[in-house]
Amino acid sequence: MRKKRKIQLFNSSPNPFSCKEKGKTKSSLFLKRGTEGELEIELCRTLINFVKGAKSKQMTWVIRLLINLVILYVFVCLFTYFIQRRLLYYPDADAPNEAFIKAAGLAFWPYTSDSFRGYISTDDDESKTGMVIIFHGNAGSAWNRRYYMRMLESLGYRVLLAEYPGYGGRSGKLCEKDFVQDAKETIRLVHKLYGEPIYLIGSSLGCGVSAGAAADKSIPIDGMVLITPWDTLPKLAQTIYWFLPAQRLTRDKYDNIRNLAGFQGRIAVAVAENDEVIPKQHGLNLYKSLSNKKKLWTFEGAKHNTWNEQVGIDWWQQVMDFLEKKDKKKS
Repeated sequence: MRKKRKIQLFNSSPNPFSCKEKGKTKSSLFLKRGTEGELEIELCRTLINFVKGAKSKQMTWVIRLLINLVILYVFVCLFTYFIQRRLLYYPDADAPNEAFIKAAGLAFWPYTSDSFRGYISTDDDESKTGMVIIFHGNAGSAWNRRYYMRMLESLGYRVLLAEYPGYGGRSGKLCEKDFVQDAKETIRLVHKLYGEPIYLIGSSLGCGVSAGAAADKSIPIDGMVLITPWDTLPKLAQTIYWFLPAQRLTRDKYDNIRNLAGFQGRIAVAVAENDEVIPKQHGLNLYKSLSNKKKLWTFEGAKHNTWNEQVGIDWWQQVMDFLEKKDKKKS
């Protein structure tokens, strides 16, 4: 009879895997099999089980990592959704005192600092014809946009630097609904006090406010200038925050394409070639969507906040001539 072989798999000091045979404790682990083929099969099974266990642990680790990443991504999306207006609006919330405003050559309009809507020049007089209302960008305050006054008043226009709710000491909520409603009230009051024509100039965020007001056909607006505009805020947000579902998360829409679809007045559009805040393609998309009388200017080499370094009185004259339809007379 063929003797069964005793194969020693481990040769080490006593360990928890030792076994007893014929009442004796073995210091090594033995595996008895009838043939070497059976042993090889058993070893293969052991190896397969070991690999399966390793793969199972690895897959568990990968799944846990993916779950944690998904949770983190959802948290970032929710966090962005709730703080997005802090990313959009950067107001100078402090109200300037009257002495400072007077020294800057401005006056609160239409009333005192307790109930003002913007600033007008202290040199205002009845000889000026036509009102230009400025809706500024998302940062700072209206009073530090006096460069518009220097240019446009020299062309014979009255200029109002409109202030937003929540900016410059004014009460109100930082949101599209309140901004547009406040703008419409300001335009109506300007029309009541000064009559027509009324032109709007929006810069960056101000383009969205101007377009939002123009969507109401009862608001008297003869023409507007849109400087560094976007097409819609959700599309711009998606360009900037490409790693998030920004279009779905955006609360304030500022859909300039839709809001200007029914506007009948003339629109001048100006984009900055190297705009790092609102890529010029968004402004060009808006321009292409306009079906009314329009004209486009591109500030070559300019960035979002440097376009005004390239323009002088001649450029403003061209723009206002276009809005007043004087370009037809000159051609």
